[in-house]
Amino acid sequence: MTLRLAALSVAALLAVLILGTALAVALNGGAAGLTAGDWAAVRFSLTQAALSALFSTLLAIPVARTIARRHFPGRGWLITLTGAPFLLPVIVAVLGLLAIFGRAGLVNRLLEAVGLPGMTIYGLHGVVIAHVFLNLPLVVRMLLLGWTAIPAERFRLAQSLDMGAGAVFRHLEMPMLRAVLPGAALTVFVICLSSFAVTLMLGGGPRATSVELAIYQALRFDYDPPRAAALSALQFILCSGAVLLAGLIARPAGFGGGLDRGEAIPAPGGWRRLVDAAVIALAAVLLSLPIGAVVAGGLSGLHELPASLAPALLRSTAVALASSALSVSAALVLALAVARGQRGIELAATLPLAASALVMGTGLFLILRPWVSPEGLALPVTMMVNATLSLPFVFRLLLPEARTLLADWSRLMASLDMEGRAALRWVILPRLARPLGFGAGLAAALSMGDLGVIALFAGERQETLPLLVQRLAGAYRMEAAASAALVLVTATFTIFALLERGGRLVRA
Repeated sequence: MTLRLAALSVAALLAVLILGTALAVALNGGAAGLTAGDWAAVRFSLTQAALSALFSTLLAIPVARTIARRHFPGRGWLITLTGAPFLLPVIVAVLGLLAIFGRAGLVNRLLEAVGLPGMTIYGLHGVVIAHVFLNLPLVVRMLLLGWTAIPAERFRLAQSLDMGAGAVFRHLEMPMLRAVLPGAALTVFVICLSSFAVTLMLGGGPRATSVELAIYQALRFDYDPPRAAALSALQFILCSGAVLLAGLIARPAGFGGGLDRGEAIPAPGGWRRLVDAAVIALAAVLLSLPIGAVVAGGLSGLHELPASLAPALLRSTAVALASSALSVSAALVLALAVARGQRGIELAATLPLAASALVMGTGLFLILRPWVSPEGLALPVTMMVNATLSLPFVFRLLLPEARTLLADWSRLMASLDMEGRAALRWVILPRLARPLGFGAGLAAALSMGDLGVIALFAGERQETLPLLVQRLAGAYRMEAAASAALVLVTATFTIFALLERGGRLVRA
């Protein structure tokens, strides 16, 4: 099979999975009307996504600015820590936040000690706090790239012109923020719009139900497929609109090229140094405290782990490795095809960004229901959906490397008449081993923490580790849930590290 035909096959399969399932839910939802509660869920989804995007971007600005212009002990560790929430299973992050802000958490104990009334994390503000914790590091990384992309010569020129901090911000930093912030905010908005696990754990009830949660309730508890289909169709429209808007708004800053000397950005002294130190301290506490709480709580409850932990861990690992292999293979085919100039493939690779796991799950449920039991296909369907949803991230990792590889090696391969398996074995895989390993680790980590489709389909025999954690927490067995979460996060980071390390070893 040629690369062109393989890429077209993958693109067609993606279109069937995403658009086909969306069409299936749309056809089944035609006769169903949305209730007042469903429209309230739509308003809640949009509100929490907008607030999460707003606070994530506003809080990320001082953190990214300080990291960009200050050099301090532990700077590299803090930058690495900003990547942790992206790999951290969402349900583990939520348990960490419950250990800090929950009824018996650290914050409520401190409030009680000083005689103040306690707080609850459940509801809109809890969902927003969790989303900010999960997405603030992502925006910090995006803004940090924006700051480091401003040529150092521009800052030196500003110094030679004796420009103050306000003028530097107005003429150099503000244009970068205008270019990067809208795209970053819309990225967070899209992620939060299709968020399920956070709302499942911290939301619920008539005033804190998102569209994703309403779909889950319609299928799992009310068994009302037409209503779930109508909600799924609406969710697909919302996600697609947000992704299209993000693509239209993203614009380059246009600073031009510098001398690429890698010089440090000049940092002001005086009271601004103290402000920057406070910002770094708060960011480090915000990121490390929930993770530390999960580790501490998990270690104390290891003796309460249920016997179902080992089978659940094996299922999660098998699904993660299979979805990772599928995602990386498909992304490699698409990236090579785009690097060779095949048109229309890049659009197919970004299509999953507009999809929701529950929308795809609902569509597959409606398609498969007449022939097979949904429970029997819970794990294969979860693997397929996880591979599809992680594909855009892996594709973006591979595409620049694939373009560089073909630019450097395509003439030599053509002169040797090397193509197909020979080209894959001797040129492509060895030279793309590093991004392939990182992409495989990323896809596996995202799949390990998934609590979306599996919650729709799974029975007791298909229970994965995130689902076990959610069920333990739902039964108020918080110590056992924390220990299972610790096992989950340990397994997730181990698999990521092994795959990423494997890619680097092959490349070396």
